[in-house]
Amino acid sequence: MADGPDFKELEKRMDGALAALKTEFGGLRSGRATANLLEPVVVNAYGSDMPLNQVGTIGVPDARTLAVNVWDKGLVGAVEKAIRNSGLGLNPVTDGQTVRVPMPPMTEERRRDLAKMTGKYAEAAKVAIRNVRRDGMDEIKAASDMPEDDQKKAQTRVQDLTDAKIKEVDRLHAAKEEEIMQV
Repeated sequence: MADGPDFKELEKRMDGALAALKTEFGGLRSGRATANLLEPVVVNAYGSDMPLNQVGTIGVPDARTLAVNVWDKGLVGAVEKAIRNSGLGLNPVTDGQTVRVPMPPMTEERRRDLAKMTGKYAEAAKVAIRNVRRDGMDEIKAASDMPEDDQKKAQTRVQDLTDAKIKEVDRLHAAKEEEIMQV
C-alpha cells in the first residue's frame, strides 16, 4: 500500500487515549480503597513538595483502608497533614510510622456525581479516538497515488480499529460506573 496511514501509529495514539482514560478513572474514588487515590497528594518534605509515593509506600490492607508506611519517621506528621488537606475528604490516623486512611462510605448523591464524571471522561476519550480516526482518513484521502480499492480497504481498517477502541472505552466506562454505584 502506497502512502497510506501508519496503522501502528494510529493504534498507538488511540491506545494513548485509552491510557489517559484509565488514569482518570483510577483517580475517581469508588468507595473501595486504591493506592491510586493518593497519587495526587503532595507532601512538604525536606523543604520542597514531593509526591506521596516518594516519602513512603502506599498499601491497601483491606477494601476500606489505605496504609502509608512512611520511610522517615520525621515526616509522619507532614504526610498526615498532606492527606487531610488534599481535598479528598479523607481523615488519616497515625499509627507509629504508618498513616492509616479509612475510607468513609460515599453518599448516593456523591456516587451519582462520580458516575456522571465517568461519562464525561469516557466521552472525552471517544472524541480523542475519533480525532485520530479523522487524521487517518485524511491521510488516506491525501494518498493520491493509492488505488481506490486500497483506499477503501484502508478506510475500513481505520474504522474497524476505531470501533474496537470505542467499544473498549464503553466497556471501561460501564465497569467503572458499576464499581462506583456498588454499595
